[in-house]
Amino acid sequence: MAITHQPVTLPSGPATLVGELTLPPAAPTRAILINGAIGVAHGYYRKFATWLTETQGAVCLTYDYRDFGASRTGPLRRSTTTMADWGVYDGQAARDWLVARFPNLSLWVIGHSLGGMLIPFQDRLDQIDRLIAVGSGPVHVSNHPWPYQALARSFWYGHGPLLTGLFGYLPGRISGLGADLPKGVYAQWRRWCTTPGFVQIDIGHALPPLNPQPLDAELKLITLADDVMIPATQAPRMLDLYPQAARSHVNIHPADHGLSKIGHFGAFSSRNKVIWPQIIA
Repeated sequence: MAITHQPVTLPSGPATLVGELTLPPAAPTRAILINGAIGVAHGYYRKFATWLTETQGAVCLTYDYRDFGASRTGPLRRSTTTMADWGVYDGQAARDWLVARFPNLSLWVIGHSLGGMLIPFQDRLDQIDRLIAVGSGPVHVSNHPWPYQALARSFWYGHGPLLTGLFGYLPGRISGLGADLPKGVYAQWRRWCTTPGFVQIDIGHALPPLNPQPLDAELKLITLADDVMIPATQAPRMLDLYPQAARSHVNIHPADHGLSKIGHFGAFSSRNKVIWPQIIA
């Protein structure tokens, strides 16, 4: 018997999320939910999920947020989806679905960028036995190193809002992001990254209150030394959102693994799989 990849759909409020379940040939040892980064379709994580299944005997769920990737339905300019819908409600729905499907398994959540940020606003955090956040953290536009900061400022103050206003959504290819984003996702992302306080400014408004029963499990923060989007010096500020977790921070240097670069989006690329054991160690 071999590893199987099973297409799945799961409800998230009024939306339906499309994803994939990677199943081992034998009974799984644990369940792992992979929450993706902004603008990254779930197919990108397939090789990582397969590796987790091969090496850990885990069942893995990957999925696309509403109005994005395989979960996109209808004209994007009509979407009212926000970043909170993705990071809070879709992440919650995916986790609840996986727990309901495999109620007796230990649950790991691996969050890439946004995928590890907004879990403190979700419910039923006691379901989670371990959280690994990769390239996650609150970053103001002024925190980016130069010359990347020039690109970030254009994305937030120049061509980004101009293109979003013109098209009614953020066109990925023209903007440089690579994937189309709903207008509300871009707008909330822009607000957080250009306003001091980051997500704290929306708590109780566009974001629900923090869960009064914080995550009480192991939290491992992974940063990449060459990540200019979420610099390793800034990412640890995210740990403040997890006051009761058993927290640790590992900063991965590409050269230590014989790599020339990893960057924000490279941690889950198969060309960098040499770092995967360190991510989950």
